[in-house]
Amino acid sequence: MAETAQQLVERIRGELQDVGERLERHPYPAAVEAASLPRERLGLFAGQQQRIISSDLRSVGQMIHRYGGGPTGQFFIDSLATEVVAYEALGAFAAALGLDRAALVAMEPLPGALAYTHFVAWLSAYGSDAEFAAAFLVNLPAWGRNCGRMARALRSGYGMTDQQVAFFDLFAADAPGYEAAALAVIQRGLERGVEPRDVQHAARLLQSYELLFWDALWEASAPRSA
Repeated sequence: MAETAQQLVERIRGELQDVGERLERHPYPAAVEAASLPRERLGLFAGQQQRIISSDLRSVGQMIHRYGGGPTGQFFIDSLATEVVAYEALGAFAAALGLDRAALVAMEPLPGALAYTHFVAWLSAYGSDAEFAAAFLVNLPAWGRNCGRMARALRSGYGMTDQQVAFFDLFAADAPGYEAAALAVIQRGLERGVEPRDVQHAARLLQSYELLFWDALWEASAPRSA
């Protein structure tokens, strides 16, 4: 009997447990929690996210164009709305660091940090709706946990306000109905003939690029020994 979307996603989550554990132990959010990362170096996070969200807005828009109306199209419309809110909230975080949009755009891009969004763009052009939805469904909990850690640490260790950390709170919060909607997209894709291995590959790659994002940030931001 063929796997259901729920069974497939649970299997993928089990297979990626080691990557998830590495994300939970990552030194970058740990350094923010310890307030050992200088405030001015936090701007690098904002600069990379400016590029990532700007790209992801186009990528999700491409999925809306490809899949149109109906429940699948609505899933991507709702995803786009979240990206728009995130884009605006990022501006408040950047402003707390003394950075405007022009400064973020001018910031040097980190190849490792942007591999994530480049793969999302690839999915939007060449992947199926099921691959796209599964990749985000599997990845977002890990991203959300680290965003939650960052939000708490930025309040306690850097004196930021709720408005200034709203970007992190957005992703750390539960998204009622998101998992069910994503699973429905995946299930329709499987029933249409999308290969489970392609769904698994998309989720594994996006989770791995998430790890690469944090690795690149840490390499560029970590305090250097004298």
